[in-house]
Amino acid sequence: MASRLLTVPTALLLSLASYSCLAAGGTPLGWVERGKVLPEEVTVKFKLDTGALTSSMHAEDIEYFQRDGEEWVRFDLDLEDIERDKLVKSRIERKLHRELTVRGAGGKEDRPVVLMKVCIGDRLLEEQFSLRDRDEMNYPVLLGRRTLEKLGPVDSARTFTIEPSCEELATR
Repeated sequence: MASRLLTVPTALLLSLASYSCLAAGGTPLGWVERGKVLPEEVTVKFKLDTGALTSSMHAEDIEYFQRDGEEWVRFDLDLEDIERDKLVKSRIERKLHRELTVRGAGGKEDRPVVLMKVCIGDRLLEEQFSLRDRDEMNYPVLLGRRTLEKLGPVDSARTFTIEPSCEELATR
């Protein structure tokens, strides 16, 4: 009985928090949204995953190398642009931000994490992305909780609620 009583106030607080966000003009994002990956401005589907902490991005042929005594990563960014219906291929180099160890049903995997810029709605964000070959996944970009906390609530019943429209793209 005591555990039931504790869940009612928690649910009420969550409802009030969602209501205040909506009342302030914030619309929840869907669990899948269109976004742009920079610097190429490739429009792809982003999966908004509240179960993941760190965001993840599709990358192939990942290589580590040294530059000025620091660890860097070079990778291929091959993404299907859903707006232009064409494959955009780029070779990207980024300073290694950190290493991430992911544990799952398939075992343990170490991944490089780099800073990448993305546009979702009217928000231009520079975020941490773990790099992984996501060819077998439905979505080339996954936004985790570290990024989602900057964007607002996610409604798992909705998709494609906004279009990427970052004003800063023209001046970057």
